[in-house]
Amino acid sequence: MDGKSYKADSITVLKNLDAVRKRPAMYIGDTGQKGLHHLVYEAVDNGIDECLAGFANHIRVILHKDGSVSVEDNGRGIPVDIHPTEKKPAVEVVMTMLHAGGKFDKNSYKVSGGLHGVGISVVNALSKYLDVEIKRDGKIYHQRYERGLTVSDLKTIGNTNETGTKVTFLPDTEIFETADFKFDIFESRLKELAFLNAGLKIELIDERDDKKVEFNFSGGISEFVSYLNKNKEKLFEKPVYVKGEKNNNQVEVAIQYNNSYQETVYSYCNNINTIEGGTHLIGFNTALTRVINDYIKNNKISDDKLEGGDIKEGLTAIISVKVPEPQFEGQTKTKLGNSDVKGIVQSLVFQELNTFFEENPSIARLITAKCINAAKAREAARKARDLTRRKSVLDGGSLPGKLADCQEKDPAKAEIFIVEGDSAGGSAKQGRSREFQAILPLKGKILNVEKARIDKVFKNEELSTIIAALGVHLNGEMDISRLRYHKIIMMTDSDVDGSHILCLGLTFFYRYMRILIEKGYVYIALAPLYKVKKGNHEIYVYNDKELEEFFNKNGREGYSIQRFKGLGEMNPEQLWETTMNPENRKMKQVTIEDAMMADEIFSTLMGDEVESRREFITNYAKEVKNLDI
Repeated sequence: MDGKSYKADSITVLKNLDAVRKRPAMYIGDTGQKGLHHLVYEAVDNGIDECLAGFANHIRVILHKDGSVSVEDNGRGIPVDIHPTEKKPAVEVVMTMLHAGGKFDKNSYKVSGGLHGVGISVVNALSKYLDVEIKRDGKIYHQRYERGLTVSDLKTIGNTNETGTKVTFLPDTEIFETADFKFDIFESRLKELAFLNAGLKIELIDERDDKKVEFNFSGGISEFVSYLNKNKEKLFEKPVYVKGEKNNNQVEVAIQYNNSYQETVYSYCNNINTIEGGTHLIGFNTALTRVINDYIKNNKISDDKLEGGDIKEGLTAIISVKVPEPQFEGQTKTKLGNSDVKGIVQSLVFQELNTFFEENPSIARLITAKCINAAKAREAARKARDLTRRKSVLDGGSLPGKLADCQEKDPAKAEIFIVEGDSAGGSAKQGRSREFQAILPLKGKILNVEKARIDKVFKNEELSTIIAALGVHLNGEMDISRLRYHKIIMMTDSDVDGSHILCLGLTFFYRYMRILIEKGYVYIALAPLYKVKKGNHEIYVYNDKELEEFFNKNGREGYSIQRFKGLGEMNPEQLWETTMNPENRKMKQVTIEDAMMADEIFSTLMGDEVESRREFITNYAKEVKNLDI
């Protein structure tokens, strides 16, 4: 651009909600599926805020057949009187202006999840149309907007003795990559909100296929903990519940221990899942560790002083705080920074848990015994880890002998295939590109880490080999700066054994190297199931559905079909062309869209509860694909 031509008329001024439509990702994260569903959460949050203020106890979400969605609450209803400075109905101000809303007024909302006042106006801006219906003052009011602009006056359309707000909107397909709402995604989040707000009834109705669920948990976060532990063997039956308030900061904590070896702890502030923790979580951890160590010392149970990791083995806990003016670190609101909240949570939890332990010595002994065993396992794991490192030093710091490493030293460009069996491993080693592809064949069975402590992990040859090959150490917070590959690809047969190994491997990554999944480094290679050939023409087909579609299109006459029972049946050239060549291969990236759902599935499929596993298999048997019998 010519510098001289950069003048006042070069400055673009975006009026009304144009800025939102111009850069929607700044306001809702993205314009894919996640951003689409975020629109509904923004509308739901307004109803939740009415609930937190004590004016609502019912929210209804309806997915309509035409692709629109309605969100309705029985709160006070958005004000409809004329705004003193904007000279238009307050609801119109809220719907059409950024940073306009009741969340900035402490008298209207003492606690709120939506703090920026941009929520519903952003929904309006990114919708083809939005209708708002308000019940208050004995009347029903209506106004309509299109792509953020007001297209009708606020009108009275009826009388009522109810109160509340209902918004109905159709996401704009000019903005969103997909406009298909997913029932399951909403079900998970709305259930979570119902748990976090005891007594709140939330309905989810899908008119597209007549599905309906309703959530109403009078037990609140205690029921939440029980739900998370439903597939686990519990040390005691009823969760410990702690509640208190100081300086308008409300604190709720529920805990329960089970016989597993993992922790399941979720923290929330104003119903927002603080996935990075923060001061409320620090306060909880400090108090819990102190209470248990004090009990062990005062009752002369052990001379050991336990660490935080020992205390949290088998712990399921929900920490929920409601804070008038939360300070979140970063734009994503995933870490709470209020320094005073730490002391409030720590003091309350310490006091209440101390009392519980004194009044329930049998439960206190069960918890402390488990924590002491965890400490012993940690020490055994340290010795096993040190032994592994000493062996590595004696061997000149060499990588595992099974590993066929690649030449590339930049982790961002390097990938490793974790392959089932020596036969497939041999083909993969011959077929790979040595420049950037490493191969690690697995000989034996991977340990089911769902049923084992970390000391067993280091003693399992296959898992210790994986850890060594990746170059990372399992020691508290995992340091991924040492990670040698940014693509970790599980490549197994499509049969039952291969699926079992894959499930065991993914369980290990989820429980002990979860950050690798969160960073997007873990993949599943999709190998073809069939080779279809006619003369010199051959194609590879990845499942039965693709095979049937191919024959429907091309007919069956003259084609021969070869079914691959395993990766070892493919020669190196075939394996490269179909499964390893970046230009042709198909892979699935492993993601954690919903941590609670993932935790529940792993616990169900890999844990000890046979009945829940049988129920899961029965419920989802018809959805299984590529079943090998």
